[in-house]
Amino acid sequence: MLDKGMISPSMMCVRLDLTMDYLRAFERNNVELLHIDVMDGTFVPNITIGVDYVKQLREISNKPFDFHFMVEEPEEKMKWFDIREGDWVSVHWESTKHIDKCMQYIKSRGAKASVALCPGTPIWVLEELYDYLDAVLLLSVNPGFAGQKLIPSVIEKVRKMSAHLKEIGREDITIIADGNMSNENAKLMYEAGARIFVAGTSSIVKDTIEGVDERIAAKRRSIGY
Repeated sequence: MLDKGMISPSMMCVRLDLTMDYLRAFERNNVELLHIDVMDGTFVPNITIGVDYVKQLREISNKPFDFHFMVEEPEEKMKWFDIREGDWVSVHWESTKHIDKCMQYIKSRGAKASVALCPGTPIWVLEELYDYLDAVLLLSVNPGFAGQKLIPSVIEKVRKMSAHLKEIGREDITIIADGNMSNENAKLMYEAGARIFVAGTSSIVKDTIEGVDERIAAKRRSIGY
């Protein structure tokens, strides 16, 4: 298990006119990942980041991407995107009958493979998948929209997931916490065992660039620094 947490800012939450300002801030503050929410309007009631956006973002940032695919038939739609070695890629267990096929494809790209679970999906569904996994993304809100309130029971879910990974000798699998990761909630999730934190409007990404360095520093303090 990682000792300290990593930050993965949600690019979906960044205003287009502030994109370069935020990317420069993420660079100077050594933010580890860029979180890419891909939604298709079918698996979730929203449409977000698409292929062209990802292509252009690659041209202006060298950060590894942290893809979160909230789409039906991810085994096909993932292939539209430029998944690279060093990226992290999460696919929803609920979105496909071919989750193992998805994990194999992610691995073939040299990326880190992760299964995402909605708040109501139990962790036992992962039992046959641990051999594939580098991470598990546990959503603490229902997928689709930013700005939702955290579902408190997911904190205990993270704790159970962390304990189970330790029990089976797979502490190398990283828990990603996603959904209303305010500094207070991130601290609770960190203490429960999460180590990658998706950071959006509840902590880092605002409608202004002012104060972003302080916001990132505060997030670091909440996740083990």
